Amino acid sequence: MESTHPTPLEANPPANEPAAPIFSGKVQFSGKGGEFFGIWIVNILLSVLTLGIYSAWAKVRTMRYFYGHTRIDGHSFDYLATPMQILKGRILAVIVFLIYTFGSSFFPFIGLLFAVAFIFLMPWIINQGLRFNMRMTRHRNVRFAFKGDYGEAFVNFILLPIASIFTLYLLMPYVLKRIDSYIHSNISYGDTPLTVNLKGETYYLTALICFVVSSITMVIFMAVLGLFGLDLMNVENQQAAQDPAKMGIMFGGLMIAYVFMIAIVTAVWAAAIRNHIFDNSQFEDVASFKSELKPIPFALLLLTNMLAIVFSLGLAYPWTKVRTSRMLAEVTTVNIYPSALNLVDTAQQEQSSFAEEAANVFDIDLSLT
Repeated sequence: MESTHPTPLEANPPANEPAAPIFSGKVQFSGKGGEFFGIWIVNILLSVLTLGIYSAWAKVRTMRYFYGHTRIDGHSFDYLATPMQILKGRILAVIVFLIYTFGSSFFPFIGLLFAVAFIFLMPWIINQGLRFNMRMTRHRNVRFAFKGDYGEAFVNFILLPIASIFTLYLLMPYVLKRIDSYIHSNISYGDTPLTVNLKGETYYLTALICFVVSSITMVIFMAVLGLFGLDLMNVENQQAAQDPAKMGIMFGGLMIAYVFMIAIVTAVWAAAIRNHIFDNSQFEDVASFKSELKPIPFALLLLTNMLAIVFSLGLAYPWTKVRTSRMLAEVTTVNIYPSALNLVDTAQQEQSSFAEEAANVFDIDLSLT
């Protein structure tokens, strides 16, 4: 582990000079595929046997495993949610889904009303989910928090994506930048907000690179198919495509090309945007970050993950999840500054017991994952 621990003199820098970090090093992830496989397979079996009820406990076990094996400066994360909080959210989601299904089956107008209501409800659901996940995350006894605003969420998640349709999606990189800025700028660690400075040009440049990469990938695979006499642009080959064997080869080749393209484009976008967000976000005087995720290694990881899951009929999923978490940890550097030692868990100190209980009532996970 790369880390630095300054001497006491270094911890008190002259005025107007930024303090030296008391820790600088990589995030550590100690999870193992075999261990998580045991948790994962038991979770699936018990969830099936209990008709999904155990899935709430399964989620908590999974989250606690990954949080507990992710460490910064020797301190692991804590996942504080209880299975009952997860279960309450899922029961609510299932009830709403059943009302929608039966209602729209007999009265189509109800389905339309639900669709319209869902548009206006979605920003609240997103805020609630982010608030829940942040509130249930703790590091060094300090909780994270999310303070999103409904109006801002409505603009970013509903209005702007709809507006991008009328610009032939040319607005979409700006929309994604707005969404990332909204999410991260509303996160706080204790009483310290996360400051972010994302740039639209980075999103547009990354989108352009993804477009070029996807085009090149498809051209290369079409050329490879052409070398084997399977050029789809050739009229004779289109007629010959009625041959089931050739049709199967062409279909398989196009599927492989599509999977490769999706993996490469996903890796390029994820690496560029993740690095940009981490490099331009910080808890001022508390912590700063740096991400060095490389597109090619990440694309290879995504491709091998997909192949492993397909050829193992899904049994390799725990292994892929663990190796992905390990790679993301290894490319992430965190600097912790002296002010971090003074942080207090404001969520616990500022709220009365009544407020805490009320918060617990409404802190429910509305997701089904």
